[in-house]
Amino acid sequence: MDSTRIENRIGIRASAEHIWQFIEEFDHWSRWNPYEQNTVGAIGFNAPLSYEESWPSVGPRTASASVSDWVPAGKLVWAEKRGFLFTTSRFITLEEVEKGATIVTNGIIFGGLRGEMFHDKHRAKFRAALTEINEKLKAVSES
Repeated sequence: MDSTRIENRIGIRASAEHIWQFIEEFDHWSRWNPYEQNTVGAIGFNAPLSYEESWPSVGPRTASASVSDWVPAGKLVWAEKRGFLFTTSRFITLEEVEKGATIVTNGIIFGGLRGEMFHDKHRAKFRAALTEINEKLKAVSES
């Protein structure tokens, strides 16, 4: 079964280390992420994360995921098994292209048959939400 991916990339005039400070502070995600709130957990391999997600057209739900990969000031990946034939992986990657200039990629990978069907139904709304998240992260990072 293939997976499907939605992502948004944005350039931010800040170092990867500076942007990472906002990403690693889960209790302050509300400053830049209106769709994944009340995040509780720690960054570490297989560390559990829980948060309330409220994506457009989907409605609120409590998510339980775990950190599957991370590199300080480089990337954070967390994954969740959402049921039979449905998984998601959320990711944020940082690539500092020059001193004080970073490309941020923020996305979701839907896996499994039900994940692909979910993606097909909601992709436009998720794409807009990821764009909004990146724009808000840019605003707080550049201020």
